[in-house]
Amino acid sequence: MLNTKLKDYLTGHVLPSVQTPAQYLGGELNIVRKDHREVRGKLCLAFPDTYTIGMSHHGLQVLYSLMNARDDWACERAFTPWLDMEQQLRSRSVPLYSLETFTPLCDFDVLGFSLQYEICYVNVLTMLDLGGIPLRAAERTMADPLVIGGGPCAQNPEPLAPFVDVFVTGDGEPSLPAICDRWMALKESCRDAGGYATGDAGRQQRAAMLAELAKELPYAYV
Repeated sequence: MLNTKLKDYLTGHVLPSVQTPAQYLGGELNIVRKDHREVRGKLCLAFPDTYTIGMSHHGLQVLYSLMNARDDWACERAFTPWLDMEQQLRSRSVPLYSLETFTPLCDFDVLGFSLQYEICYVNVLTMLDLGGIPLRAAERTMADPLVIGGGPCAQNPEPLAPFVDVFVTGDGEPSLPAICDRWMALKESCRDAGGYATGDAGRQQRAAMLAELAKELPYAYV
């Protein structure tokens, strides 16, 4: 389900003003693009560094292949834009989007950050802000994506704890599918029970669901 309106706007008005615009267009060989209406959940793997750095990371490729091998999940990618692209997105009020379908980050069910080194922590906040997601975890409701932090730096979660919903320790191959499935089950239970609450009630509802997640999954740090 390609967001052609956003893609056309970017190619016509934004990308001509930035350097190496191809890194913001996707369309690479072996890209996987699924119809969001035909999957249970939508996951975006967010790498808090530039495209050239993120695409050379083998762990990202493994998780991308793993989740897209499933029929019930669409897995897409997003990277930290260079400063010229960030300025264009902010000045034009264009949200940071995935490369597969040009979907704003705030419209995903799960957003998974690969935390490889501490100097990229600021990029996590930049991507959340550009993606239209509340910076602080305590401000989010069930309508917002679950923000996951994994990778080496998840072993020391406290510096990013105010901004990340759940940290996953250990290898992502066994844990990411499980945590994504459980979160979707929790979202569906909220929806079936009357929908997502808003305001303070929505934040309390989300906190209760995160507590359930931590209670059931031993590798999840909330």
